[in-house]
Amino acid sequence: MAKPGYGKRSAPDQSPPRRDDFDRLPPREAYLASLLDRLCDNAAMDAKTIAKAQPLYGQQAVRSALNELGRAGHLRRVRRRIQPEQGDTGMRWVFHTYWSRTARDDEWWARFLAGDVTSSQTPAEAAPVPEPRTAPAQPAAYVVLAGLGLREPRLALSSADCTALEPLAADWLARGVTPDQLSRILAAGLPERVHAPRAFVRRRLMDKLPPAPAVTAPSRAPRALMECTDCGVPGRPEALPGGLCRACDGREGSADGEPNETRTRVVQARVAEVRAAMHALQGT
Repeated sequence: MAKPGYGKRSAPDQSPPRRDDFDRLPPREAYLASLLDRLCDNAAMDAKTIAKAQPLYGQQAVRSALNELGRAGHLRRVRRRIQPEQGDTGMRWVFHTYWSRTARDDEWWARFLAGDVTSSQTPAEAAPVPEPRTAPAQPAAYVVLAGLGLREPRLALSSADCTALEPLAADWLARGVTPDQLSRILAAGLPERVHAPRAFVRRRLMDKLPPAPAVTAPSRAPRALMECTDCGVPGRPEALPGGLCRACDGREGSADGEPNETRTRVVQARVAEVRAAMHALQGT
C-alpha cells in the first residue's frame, strides 16, 4: 500500500480567488497556502514535493506549515477504501489531500467526509438548457415487437397488438435479455403459417420467459478515513480536530528540527496499532 503523494482534491463551494485570501495567516503559511491554491487537482501535496517546488522552506518547515493550515481549516488528509478489482484480495486505499481556499471548521469537514456536503450551482450553471422537440420515444419492448414484422413477415403486429404485448416483452428485458436476443427468440422455429400473430407471440412470451437473475448482495460503500496531517495516523474526524491527532496537536519538534522522543514513541505505537487492525481486517 504505497503513499502516492496525497494528490490534491479541491473541496466544493469555495469562494472565488482574492488577493487577501490568506492575509490572516502567518507569512510562512500564507506563502505556502498561495502556492497550494494554485496547484491543479491530483498534484502531489506531500512535504517533500512542496519543499522542492519553492525556494524558501525545507521539508520540516513545510510539514509544520501544513499542520497549521490544517488547524486553520484549509486542508484535510483522507484515505479512502476502494473495492478490489476482480481477482484481487485484501484491502486497497487511495490517499488525497482535500484543499479549501475558504477556511472550514471541524464540523464542516466531518460532514464533507460523510458525504453530506454537495456542490451548489451558480445561476449560469443552473439555467435550464432547452431541449429539442422530439417525438416521445417508445419503450424498448414496444420497439422490439414493432420490428418483428421486418424480421419475419409472419409475425407482423399492429400498433394495438404491440401496446397489449409490451408488458410481457418488458419482463424479458428486465431479466437481462437484449432486444436483439428477444427478437430472434420470438422469430425462431415458426410454423409454416401463423394464423394469429398476436396470440402466437403472447404464448411464446409467456411460455419461454427466462428465470429472474439471481439477486446479489449489494457491495458495501467505500469507507473513508481522515488522516493526521503530520504523522498520517488515520482516525475519525472528531478525533482529529484541526486535522491533527492528539500526539501531534500543539507539539512541534525540538530545536534542531527533529521530533522529540516522547512524541515519536506515541506516534509509532499508534501506527503499529492501526497497522495491526488493518492486517486483521485483510485476513477476514
